[in-house]
Amino acid sequence: MLRNGNVVSARRNFSIVGNPSVSAYLMQQTNKAKNVNRTLHGLHERKQATFGERSELKYARRLVVKLGSAVITREDEHGLALGRLASIVEQVAEYHVEGRECIMVTSGAVAFGKQKLTQELLMSLSMRETLSPTDHTRQDAGTMLEPRAAAAVGQSGLMSLYDAMFAQYGIKIAQVLVTEPDFYNEETRKNLFSTLTELISLNIVPIINTNDAVVPPMFIVDQEVSATGKKRGIRIKDNDSLAALLAAEIHADLLILMSDVDGIYNKPPWEDGARLMHTYTASDKDLIKFGEKSKVGTGGMNAKVMAATWALDRGVSVVICNGTQDKAIKSILTGRKVGTFFTESTAEKATPIEQIAENARNGSRILQNLTPDERAQAVNKLADLLISRQTQILEANAKDLEEAKKSGLAKPLLSRLSLNPSKLESLATGLKQIADDSHRNVGRVIKRTRLADNLELKQVTVPIGVLLVIFESRPDSLPQVAALAIASGNGLLLKGGKEAAHSNRALMELVKESLASTGAASAVSLVSTREEISDLLSMDEHIDLIIPRGSSELVRSIQEKAQHIPVMGHAEGICHVYVDREADLEKALKIIRDSKCDYPAACNAMETLLIHEDLLQNSAFFTDVCNMLKREGVKINSGPKLNQMLTFGPPQAKSLKFEYGALECSIEVVKNLEEAIDHVHTYGSGHTDVIVTENSSSAQYFQNNVDSACVFHNASSRFADGFRFGLGAEVGISTARIHARGPVGVEGLLTTKWILSGVDHAASEFTDGTRKWLHQALPTNE
Repeated sequence: MLRNGNVVSARRNFSIVGNPSVSAYLMQQTNKAKNVNRTLHGLHERKQATFGERSELKYARRLVVKLGSAVITREDEHGLALGRLASIVEQVAEYHVEGRECIMVTSGAVAFGKQKLTQELLMSLSMRETLSPTDHTRQDAGTMLEPRAAAAVGQSGLMSLYDAMFAQYGIKIAQVLVTEPDFYNEETRKNLFSTLTELISLNIVPIINTNDAVVPPMFIVDQEVSATGKKRGIRIKDNDSLAALLAAEIHADLLILMSDVDGIYNKPPWEDGARLMHTYTASDKDLIKFGEKSKVGTGGMNAKVMAATWALDRGVSVVICNGTQDKAIKSILTGRKVGTFFTESTAEKATPIEQIAENARNGSRILQNLTPDERAQAVNKLADLLISRQTQILEANAKDLEEAKKSGLAKPLLSRLSLNPSKLESLATGLKQIADDSHRNVGRVIKRTRLADNLELKQVTVPIGVLLVIFESRPDSLPQVAALAIASGNGLLLKGGKEAAHSNRALMELVKESLASTGAASAVSLVSTREEISDLLSMDEHIDLIIPRGSSELVRSIQEKAQHIPVMGHAEGICHVYVDREADLEKALKIIRDSKCDYPAACNAMETLLIHEDLLQNSAFFTDVCNMLKREGVKINSGPKLNQMLTFGPPQAKSLKFEYGALECSIEVVKNLEEAIDHVHTYGSGHTDVIVTENSSSAQYFQNNVDSACVFHNASSRFADGFRFGLGAEVGISTARIHARGPVGVEGLLTTKWILSGVDHAASEFTDGTRKWLHQALPTNE
């Protein structure tokens, strides 16, 4: 909620002006709409540019928000939806205080007035019923009301409600009632827009409605909206056409038409095959089959589309959305895929993401039905293309690196972004390994049971379905994950970071080429960077599993937002190396160096070194470790216990539960093996932890008791990797305890189904004794 104080002073502090590119755009928009009066006449002599894609809607400076009757009134038609209306007012108020110019077109006066008059009429009828018990007039009370009278009564109450709601934010409103002739009489039209101009300049929110008390009710007019473009305006038959006319006349940047449906469908939403159209252009007109109007209000969807296209043709971007959706206006202005976006641009007319996801599912079914040899051939071809098209890949990667350096991308991310011939060769080797293993993946029998005579049950491996893998910076993830998906028969949507856009496109071309001969090229797709992650995370009907790969912030954000789709992965890689008092110290130095310095940006790099306290008191090991790390350029931080033991030493770490992802680490001292294990459980992330010791009993105790996905003895933490584990590659590392844990290869991308084969078996036969259970285990390789 916004505070009442200092609202006016905050009014012009437009929160997005700090961005230079945004400021330039806003200046352009401000100059365009600086003087409304200057553009009232001759509006149709020029046409302003509309926004080409949703991401640009955040720049909209002048907004017209139309609220339909179905949005304002309750579903039971007994009064106004106060909670919903309050939320819409709050959003408009926040944008008004930001510095945007907001105008509202509202319905609801007739509905509100009907509620009040119905109550009065029912009271007056009570005496009639008392005198004549058989009089059923009360049942028809709602239909006996004169709509113009209802509008006259409801208008004052509706405006009082708006006034009270906006007053909570220190915002003044003004009521403007119009009729159709007001737009065609030169004098009244001039006065109308002069009034609107003055109200906007005074930071007042105009709330506009048709004067239903003096004109015929709009819902008895049965005319189509004119969209010839030859008139100064369009025929006002409802508040949709009124809002479109106003938006065009005042040169609004954005018109939001709020209805009781999610947007424009290709056919009535309740019919089979109905699909929400996230974007609409003039070419889509013949693709839509319109249904009946809403039972509340006057504007059907056909009228909304015609009003929207009329406004679009005059330079106003339009979104038709469901006004009952929470925070719909905010979602639209932040670029979310809410409602239907009307645009003249064909940039967003690419295949809808929902269709891409459905194609991935269909492609998965094709992959699943291929022979193991055919899936292996596709992966092998991809591996070969990584080598033969090396020049093309590295040229694309060089563009990404150049742009990333200009944008100031952090060094660890630059390291992840970079590709070279050695990386491509390793990738190809790993993919070959995946291809070899793919013969034993899909359709493998893992359990056979003879339940009864001639009744056999099998449990077989099958793909999970459609995977969404979101990754940052590392383009080498793309061919790895694609190969794993192909080998496991899964459909795949890949959402890469924009910093690797050129590399990802080049690599995806190779994936498509490798799948071309299988007929399953649509099984794997790269999602455009314009697709917001939040939109993808809501597609629970199309996506079966999300696997985020990247920074802890990315992974944690995905885990929080994906409410209905399972997420597999790890938020942090806080890996420990514990050097026991019985360790070989030369081995320890070698393992520590590799764990921290080989690839510090990796999630399996050491972040905390634990040292047994005896090694600090009785040897020079601590000095040797510090000197070695400093030579490698590693910044050292001390844990609280170590810090207390040293008179002069490294600065104390701000937190021991931290993933540096760079040449930096913490060192802490522990008094014994148990304390080392407790430390790992307290500060670790369950990723990978290492013990260095020559005592096999201590090593076994550590490995049995540390509850992490990977627990190593006398080996670098960097071995926690799908390729190094012999999986060919990994789709990610999971710290979860359900389904898959540690580096996830093909096995982690499979689930199972049960196949039962009988003759004429019925369950009731086992109850009455006709048949008997055997439950005999059978070999799986027969």
